[in-house]
Amino acid sequence: MSKQNPFDQKKNAILEGINSLEPDLSPKGSIDHLCLPIMDLINSHKDMVTTSSCSGRISVFVEGTKSVSDDETKTGGKGLGGRWLYVSHEQDKVLNWIDTLREDEIEFESVEDTGDEFDNSIRYILYKYEPFILHVKCRDIKSASKLFNVAMSCGFRESGIGSNNTVAIRINIKLDVPVGLLDEKNKDRLIFFVSKRYISILDKLTVSKFIENKKKMDELYNKIDKEIISVPLEDESTKNQEVKETKEERRERKRKEGLERQRKLQSQE
Repeated sequence: MSKQNPFDQKKNAILEGINSLEPDLSPKGSIDHLCLPIMDLINSHKDMVTTSSCSGRISVFVEGTKSVSDDETKTGGKGLGGRWLYVSHEQDKVLNWIDTLREDEIEFESVEDTGDEFDNSIRYILYKYEPFILHVKCRDIKSASKLFNVAMSCGFRESGIGSNNTVAIRINIKLDVPVGLLDEKNKDRLIFFVSKRYISILDKLTVSKFIENKKKMDELYNKIDKEIISVPLEDESTKNQEVKETKEERRERKRKEGLERQRKLQSQE
């Protein structure tokens, strides 16, 4: 029996992980069910395999901090002591997220009320919407270029081809604003220097970005299916083959499988 080449070995290992019920290494612990249809589509191609994904999410995050020198500190990400206040990949869980925080740990005040507290050591509360992103490892530069060109033609202008023929599919539908700060001198209270009304406006903007993001994902799915996956089916030798599933049926099946996988993972916690 012939030995598999490195790409096929890597692809088989990745697909085993995708199909496993074990939690993955992402903060969420599992694949977003909205990503499953396009992942399944791409993974059906012999020259491509998805390596990481995110369907899009809202996140509210307190920056971490570290000492740079005796008299200087630097704020940064989770690895520096930051923490999530709220994260969701679901559009219907965006509005009123702030009500999930404990009332005794939050406070609203205007920017003027904070006086001269602002400096480089302030740990800000960041409100973010991050759109769909997908990484796909390809067998060669030819298949990577084909996928990259399709993504670019759908408006995924932040996409690129990295090392080992890995295509990063990205789009600029982002939102990233500071909405408060951490009061480390007062039991780490969360001080919001914007109003609840302003946060409500951000929430509605985020919902609109979720909707736009989903439309672009559907557009990308359809174009990959048409220009990459279904191209061989146009050959005379395959015209008479039985069609097993329509695109819509395949997408709905993978969505249900993703929900069932998440349900099983939650039942194990």
